[in-house]
This record gives sequence, structure tokens and C-alpha cells, in this order.
Amino acid sequence: MIPAGDVDVGDVIMLPGADEAALVRTVRLGGGRLIFTLTSAAGDSAEEEKVVKVTTEVRVCRRGRDTA
Repeated sequence: MIPAGDVDVGDVIMLPGADEAALVRTVRLGGGRLIFTLTSAAGDSAEEEKVVKVTTEVRVCRRGRDTA
């Protein structure tokens, strides 16, 4: 789970099941999802972009208790 605002352009992240780290090129919100454009963090010369869509989750906290 990634809290809102914790991933920004220039961050290096690992995706579940991935063999190598990825560099975040863009982050946007669309259709109730976070949409990341990623490239290899290894800095390979042939940089191939990959688009990954992550479902967002809304959590409501009332009177100090998590109600999600």
C-alpha cells in the first residue's frame, strides 16, 4: 500500500514480481487510479517506458479510528 503523495517523479521503486527497480518518470491520476510511467533505474541505453496503473483506495478516519 502506498499512501497518497509518497511516490513522486524521480523516485526509484520496486514493483511486486519485478526483477529490477524502476525510475518514476511521470505520476498522474485518472479513472480512480494512479498512473505511473516507468523506465529502468539501471540506466540502460535503450530506455523503454512502461505504463503501470495502480488502483487507489480511500480510507476514512473518524474520531481516531480507521473505518475502512
